[in-house]
Amino acid sequence: MQVENLTIEGRNAVLEAFRSGKTIDKLFLLDGCQDGPIRSIFRESKKHDTLVKFVSRERLDQMSETGKHQGVIAYAAAYTYSTVEDILENARKKGEDPFIFLLDGIEDPHNLGAIIRTANLAGAHGVIIPKNRAAGLTGTVAKSSAGALNYTPVAKVTNLTTVMEELKKKGLWFVCADMGGETMYRLNLKGPIGVVIGNEGDGVSRLVRQNCDMIASIPMKGDIDSLNASVAAGVLAYEIVRQRMGS
Repeated sequence: MQVENLTIEGRNAVLEAFRSGKTIDKLFLLDGCQDGPIRSIFRESKKHDTLVKFVSRERLDQMSETGKHQGVIAYAAAYTYSTVEDILENARKKGEDPFIFLLDGIEDPHNLGAIIRTANLAGAHGVIIPKNRAAGLTGTVAKSSAGALNYTPVAKVTNLTTVMEELKKKGLWFVCADMGGETMYRLNLKGPIGVVIGNEGDGVSRLVRQNCDMIASIPMKGDIDSLNASVAAGVLAYEIVRQRMGS
């Protein structure tokens, strides 16, 4: 994975970024502007399946670092993304059953970085994140991962449930950390598995939860009823590690 620019401003700069193959996570365009260069940038964004938001000039002015945005600001990924097939190939190369994290709308880059770090240390073969309503691979994520992003492939997909259905055909089971499920110590978490961690506030979305084969509840004895997303990921990941080691 190679480090890239994080913020790109100006019409020519953004257009060249697309055409050079840079991964653009989000594109912000001046609302109501329909001139030729803006239309060209919008067409490029569609080719690359980039998330586009139309915003006011005041919003662009607030976001701009240079004051010369020309109605266009793009956020590029700090690291290049892998594919789901790359993650499966990672497992094949190691001769192991696939062990994958699927993150359903993790928006805090510190949480995303911490989960990638946990995934690496727990021996997971990769992490899958959605394109929309989720943090991308920013510099903050890279820093929070403490270097794990250099070794753990991260794939970005349009629809998590579609990917889950495809992976089920390849033999994976899915478990999500959520309240109201079976205590995780009572579940069989061996074999090819995908661990689903939900949004910091709302948890796992309904459709993703319905596609999970198991709901794992983490025992809690305190006065509050929820764990930070990255902590929940770590607790469940290491129960999988324990079971894989035959403890």
